[in-house]
Amino acid sequence: MASTARDSLAALAALLAPGIPDVAERVTSAHDDPDGHLRAHADRLDDRGVDEPVPNLAWIALVDALTDHGLLAEVDWKEEPEEVVARLRALGSAPDAPAWAWLDGADTGVPTYDFLELAGDGLHEAGTALAVLDIESDCYPLVLLPAAQGPDLVDLAAEAGFRADVLGTPEAE
Repeated sequence: MASTARDSLAALAALLAPGIPDVAERVTSAHDDPDGHLRAHADRLDDRGVDEPVPNLAWIALVDALTDHGLLAEVDWKEEPEEVVARLRALGSAPDAPAWAWLDGADTGVPTYDFLELAGDGLHEAGTALAVLDIESDCYPLVLLPAAQGPDLVDLAAEAGFRADVLGTPEAE
């Protein structure tokens, strides 16, 4: 019998990596067999300071799998806005050029989080949600998805026991 957390993790993988079953396989493997996942991905996890099964291992597996498939950009908390935009635009889920029109005249002299909120607002107006998968680190693992699916991402993450936030969305829609 599948657990709610496992089902939610698999649904998250399908939402963020449609048509890429490897993402769901890695996430559910980390959930079902943390020790095996740790052995299989020891070098990668060691870079994150993970050397034993931890409660958020499946969440980290999701971040790593999405990164490997070009669907997640991990940026430092003090990254330059130009670098943030370059990494987001390189994602396989990035919208076409018109969605980036908000960059004309955008204030790039603000702290990274503030810039991410501006980016979230601008992208949302073009139909794309900018979201962060919180791994309790000093970085922002960022994903792009259709704006209408942003609430699903937040809900599925919560059901799985983790946190995702859509950045910069208007208070009332």
